[in-house]
Amino acid sequence: MNIEELVKKQREYFDSGVTKSVEFRLKKLRALKGELKLREGRIHEALKADLNKSDFESYMTETGLTISELGYLEKHVKSYARPKRRLTPLAHFHGKSFTMAEPYGVVLIMSPWNYPFMLCMEPLIGAVAAGNCCILKPSAYSPKVSAVIRELVEAVFPPEYVAVVEGGREENAALLEQRFDYIFFTGGVKVGKLVLEKASRYLTPVTLELGGKSPCIIDETADLKTAAKRLAFGKYLNAGQTCVAPDYLLIQESVKEPFLELFEKAVRQMYGEKPLENPDYPKIINEKHFERISGLMEGMTLRMGGEKNQETLQIAPTVLDFATAEAPVMQEEIFGPVLPVLTFRQISEAEAFVKEREKPLACYIFTRDKRRERQLLSSLSFGGGCVNDTIIHLATSRMGFGGVGNSGMGSYHGKKSFETFSHEKSIVKKYNWIDLPIRYQPYTKGKERLLRLFLR
Repeated sequence: MNIEELVKKQREYFDSGVTKSVEFRLKKLRALKGELKLREGRIHEALKADLNKSDFESYMTETGLTISELGYLEKHVKSYARPKRRLTPLAHFHGKSFTMAEPYGVVLIMSPWNYPFMLCMEPLIGAVAAGNCCILKPSAYSPKVSAVIRELVEAVFPPEYVAVVEGGREENAALLEQRFDYIFFTGGVKVGKLVLEKASRYLTPVTLELGGKSPCIIDETADLKTAAKRLAFGKYLNAGQTCVAPDYLLIQESVKEPFLELFEKAVRQMYGEKPLENPDYPKIINEKHFERISGLMEGMTLRMGGEKNQETLQIAPTVLDFATAEAPVMQEEIFGPVLPVLTFRQISEAEAFVKEREKPLACYIFTRDKRRERQLLSSLSFGGGCVNDTIIHLATSRMGFGGVGNSGMGSYHGKKSFETFSHEKSIVKKYNWIDLPIRYQPYTKGKERLLRLFLR
């Protein structure tokens, strides 16, 4: 079945009304959870093949989070789908007001390679919970995971309901020529702009989950030992190939040296003296990205790491000291295990540095000064983040996750996923036993006085 025919079949299936039944949606979500648990081992094997992820990391960041999201929406989808009463203004007497969530229809989900399972399945869960039909487009850069996603989806859904389209640029281009009712894209800014441009042809609403250079700010009051461990975890998880990874460190000059000593120690404790020999240390997705990251390190001052293995596509956890705003490594999102270090004397310098740049997807602040915490949280614009930790803000179904400005638009997770893939209709139901004449012509001074009273 070609892509155009597939979209047509899904539209026919959606128009049949089958997916609008909440019980039907719940049945499919439960079936998906059951099949996912049965195939967990195969999913982890695919993640190992594509990214060298360990079973532990695969469960922590991919399958475990997906199962958690499934459980959360399974519990709440009935209440989310139920019509909600709203207060009715006096001018609408006598009537009642309510909102209804309706699915958009046929949606497209385009996912990336860095968390290839979770970032494909979590949007799908929201789309199905909201009652949509869906086409999934996994990344061609993670072919093993793409194959297990297709097998999983085919075991649960008929293709006219949910289908997986594998392939590369040709398939991406063909999909973006179709008319969808919603597009959900996770990836880089460059392709995100193309998706938005293509969506504008049909005024298709979109969610763009992009990225950017997410700063980590550490001031002199921070608990340096804890900050070192938590930054090392967030930065080098998945070999730095995380959209919300701390991209660069802004540290107060007075604590730079003691912090970096603690940071190096934390990295050694986590990955060993020779990280490239650690069987649980992930690899860079492909040679193209390996070469790109290697190029960003050239001419920089190596404080730690820098070892590379081109055969295994691995780069050791690396710290680049004395980085400058003009350095190539500061001109693009690194998306790898390389941490440039910049310093500031006053917190206002760090604040200004972040504000002068595009709004990041995440921001991390390590401080024990509550006034400074409030100042930075209120003055800096970013998608989401943490105080005294890194990346964990996205690992919950109880808060939305998304970007702002150059780092994206829209959000998802839990209730936000349901809302993202739903249109909220506003309804006023008027009763017939009374019909106030105020709105009808002829307009009189008396009617105008009443109107002003109602709309005051």
